[in-house]
Amino acid sequence: MTSSAASYNRIRIGSAPDSWGVWFPDDPRQVPWQRFLDEVARAGYEWIELGPYGYLPTDPARLTEETSARGLKVSAGTVFTGLHHGPAVWEKTWAHVAEIAALTRAMGADHLVVIPSFWRDDKTGVVLEDRTLTPEQWRHLTTQTERLGQEVGDRFGLRIVVHPHADTHVDTEENVSRFLDGTDADLVSLCLDTGHYAYCGGDSVKLIETYGERIGYLHLKQVDPEILAEVVANEVPFGPAVARGVMCEPPAGVPALEPVLAAAQRLDAELFAIVEQDMYPCPPDRPFPIAERTRRFLRSCGA
Repeated sequence: MTSSAASYNRIRIGSAPDSWGVWFPDDPRQVPWQRFLDEVARAGYEWIELGPYGYLPTDPARLTEETSARGLKVSAGTVFTGLHHGPAVWEKTWAHVAEIAALTRAMGADHLVVIPSFWRDDKTGVVLEDRTLTPEQWRHLTTQTERLGQEVGDRFGLRIVVHPHADTHVDTEENVSRFLDGTDADLVSLCLDTGHYAYCGGDSVKLIETYGERIGYLHLKQVDPEILAEVVANEVPFGPAVARGVMCEPPAGVPALEPVLAAAQRLDAELFAIVEQDMYPCPPDRPFPIAERTRRFLRSCGA
């Protein structure tokens, strides 16, 4: 083992349905779930996320059988929330979260990735609400996220990790810092997605070094700087930006992943680092070779 490989022994690498162009529970343009499981294992990954709820089997016994047969384990589930709308949306939110949290727990995972709702539709680009939160909405967002962290922890034994995401209200360095400063570290951690953070102008290494104790999970991806510049200049919504190839195969884009992994390794924590290359929609034969090359690249970095 090289010294570099030994240095990243606290980071567990995985992948996700997202890297196979899967954004929805059911879509004819997406690869069947059996093919995803076959290929993610063949590409050299041991850990996966559940992806959109309903894409993979939701019966824990069936899913355990399917993943175990391929040597795979689940690292996290994912939920979408609009908690800045306040207590009025709590019951609807909890019904959605509880179903996914139960499956996540049954699969032996410890994390629930929480993605804030989009201010414009990721498929159509239709503006759904103001892109800037009011002070009251910020209070709702922070207090209701803390409530979610408490409830998910108490009822399911899971840790929530909030995912800053393009075209949501938790996106830029300023908004991510405001969110972290406004929430309790014991209840709310961050899922740092290196691609989304770069997409929104942030520096992942700086964030890890500044808020290290809040980093609970990583998504590894890169953006193509030239396409990103066009996307920003023309205010292209996230979905069409992905279709243009704004998220690219490493190591062709930014940020460089080895410094991110090195900064994460210096934290006093074991972390999942899940590869997520947004590619919806994409030809069914495209994801596997990219996933295989990406796994090889990360091994060359020592991960």
